[in-house]
Amino acid sequence: MICPFCASEDTQVKDSRPCEDGAAIRRRRYCGQCESRFTTFERVQLREIMIVKRNGRRSLFDRDKLERSFEIALRKRDVDPDDKARSINQIVRQLESYSDGDVPSELVGELVMTALNQLDHVAYIRYASVYRNFGEAKDFEAFVEKELGD
Repeated sequence: MICPFCASEDTQVKDSRPCEDGAAIRRRRYCGQCESRFTTFERVQLREIMIVKRNGRRSLFDRDKLERSFEIALRKRDVDPDDKARSINQIVRQLESYSDGDVPSELVGELVMTALNQLDHVAYIRYASVYRNFGEAKDFEAFVEKELGD
């Protein structure tokens, strides 16, 4: 592993432990060159996931982008980080098992909305307001009324 501080290839693993309910391994590393410490995570990737956008363009799935979406929606909400990590892992596993690996972007959005609705209703509304791209305030109001009516 290359050191993110000095780009040296002389790094050592000092500690490894499972995280995210055993779905990943957290490794504490040490750089012999600059003596910095940093953390890496190792996850199983069953296959590459290609996201097919609405316009037909394809792009490689980015787990970090999914995590950022959760972070933004859950900002300042009291949600257990382990619950959030489990939700993200579950979505990734569902995407990896999707037919041939080409996943419509709409499916990703729906999976995120479902997970957020289970974690925190406010985060779900936040995400939906961006994902659904409401044209007018009345569209957003109708969505919220429908959700609160359930």
